[in-house]
Amino acid sequence: MKERYDVIVAGAGLAGSLAAGMAAKGGASVLLLDRNKEEEVGKKTNWGWVCGDAVANDHLKFVTQKLGIKFDKPELDHRVDGVVAFSPDMKSKFPFDGEGYILDRPIFEAKLLKYARDCGAEYHSLFEVEGPIIENNCVVGIFGKDHEKKHAEIRAKIVIDALGIATSLRRKLPENHYVDREVDISDVESTGRYIYEADADHEDLTWYDEKNALIHLNQNIAPGGYGWVFPKSNGKVNIGIGVQKASLDIRNQKLGRKDTLHTLMDDYVKMNPVLRNLRLYNAHNNGKGYWQVAVRRQMDSLVFNGYMGAGDSMAMPNPISAGGIGPALVAGILAGEEAAKAVQNGDFSAKGLWGYNLAFNEIYGKKTAGLEVFRVYLQSLNNDLINYGMKNFLTSKEAIDLGYGRVTELSLASKFKMILKGATNINAFSNLVYVVRTMDDLGKIYSAFPRTPDGFVEWRKRVKDRMGEAKARFKPSPV
Repeated sequence: MKERYDVIVAGAGLAGSLAAGMAAKGGASVLLLDRNKEEEVGKKTNWGWVCGDAVANDHLKFVTQKLGIKFDKPELDHRVDGVVAFSPDMKSKFPFDGEGYILDRPIFEAKLLKYARDCGAEYHSLFEVEGPIIENNCVVGIFGKDHEKKHAEIRAKIVIDALGIATSLRRKLPENHYVDREVDISDVESTGRYIYEADADHEDLTWYDEKNALIHLNQNIAPGGYGWVFPKSNGKVNIGIGVQKASLDIRNQKLGRKDTLHTLMDDYVKMNPVLRNLRLYNAHNNGKGYWQVAVRRQMDSLVFNGYMGAGDSMAMPNPISAGGIGPALVAGILAGEEAAKAVQNGDFSAKGLWGYNLAFNEIYGKKTAGLEVFRVYLQSLNNDLINYGMKNFLTSKEAIDLGYGRVTELSLASKFKMILKGATNINAFSNLVYVVRTMDDLGKIYSAFPRTPDGFVEWRKRVKDRMGEAKARFKPSPV
């Protein structure tokens, strides 16, 4: 390793490998660091590559268009027509997301690492990044422990943080007006999942569907989150749940239970009437695991002086689905692209890196604040209200629009007669109207994202005020 590079990328996961490859392709000298062994590149934790592993085909197309990488088996393990979300009583369902794939994550990660190295990025495994080097309120490198556990300091013009939600880089930034250093616990989902080989006892497409990824909204099974059953190749299945701590605590207290994420996972698996003879599929020691996922809008700014972030380190997973693969792929490419431009221009300040904020906001980020509000609203509903709302409040098209973060025109007149069945339903519907209007407001605020850091502090205050109003209105109420 040299002592200085143009760009250091910390973390060789989805975002990190693409950022490293893109920056190197743009002419920058790039060092890509990962704490894992090379054969376990991108592994999140000792549990493995813990994830639902689902990604929409549109995001894969974006990678192909930008980089020329083509994907196929074995990294694309299983194709699905889309995602189908079911109400707690299983009587209503909404399809969304369109064609996608369930990945073989270790193989997919290895392919992205190969791309980074082929582009000229220098890669080192078994390096633990412990924090940023700060000089004159600017990130000028990283420090950590190398493969021999020796202290090391390496300098760069730009550091790209792709270390994940618990990143030591973001959390050790100087106090600043750009990047939040911590993620609030209320905006975090605890997730767990198994990968099984299984036999289908009979056909019931509400519980297992080879052609679709299934989501079960149920505040008793997965308070504040949802359960999922994602089909994989050759009879395998990725099955798990995500829960919000506050919702789980409320649910346990009201029901007199002491459930944990682990017990809820096991109960969810057992209640599936279709899957039988379950055998843990533990290839790459990846059969069972737990992880934390941020379900808020991405950080209001993705850059600081000498610093950029991508993927989970910037809280980029979709606030509704908690899907983080797509935004990580997009962000990695854009971060590497903008880092190379900044190296060429010789400006590594927040202002010099600001183009990354603009690019990500335009392609993906401008919808996420609205989705965060919609997520907070959903967490305030119990099962009865979710059942009733999915049946009466929304058409399939309206639900799809909201799931994509698009503001929909609720057909209020046609629904008004249907909701006159109790004050609780009327209140829930009026709250939905409020949510849609708030999503519209936030969409307009994000469409006016400041073109430079000037005006950012004022812009950010508008976002936080609007978001704070919504969160004050909607509190978790799973039971």
